[in-house]
Amino acid sequence: MKPTDAFKTAIENYLNQTALSDTVLALSLTKADKNLESCFNYIFGEVKKTGFCAFDNQEIFDMALKYYTDDTIAEPAPPSCKVVVNQPAKPDLFTAFPATLQINLPKTEVIQTPKPTQTTLTLFDL
Repeated sequence: MKPTDAFKTAIENYLNQTALSDTVLALSLTKADKNLESCFNYIFGEVKKTGFCAFDNQEIFDMALKYYTDDTIAEPAPPSCKVVVNQPAKPDLFTAFPATLQINLPKTEVIQTPKPTQTTLTLFDL
């Protein structure tokens, strides 16, 4: 699987900016057995292992840092997988709910009954 240019740039910029203030990472970035392409393969492999479908930027950046600073990580094999990005559908106020079924019912006639006349006195009548 190939990373996009935006992904490559984001990871590379993060690593370079972090290396400016972290001398250990700066030395790790110069290791002969570590390279950016293998870093991407490591990240994709770790993401695939988790089974999750969404990650925070910092989680991905932390995976890149771990790849460069952990000497026990060997050359990762490129994962064979497909990535599908589904864009959420835009909400539409007019078609969000299914159309209601319209049934023509016969009109009913309301019959008003006259009020009964009151023959007993109440407290208010006094």
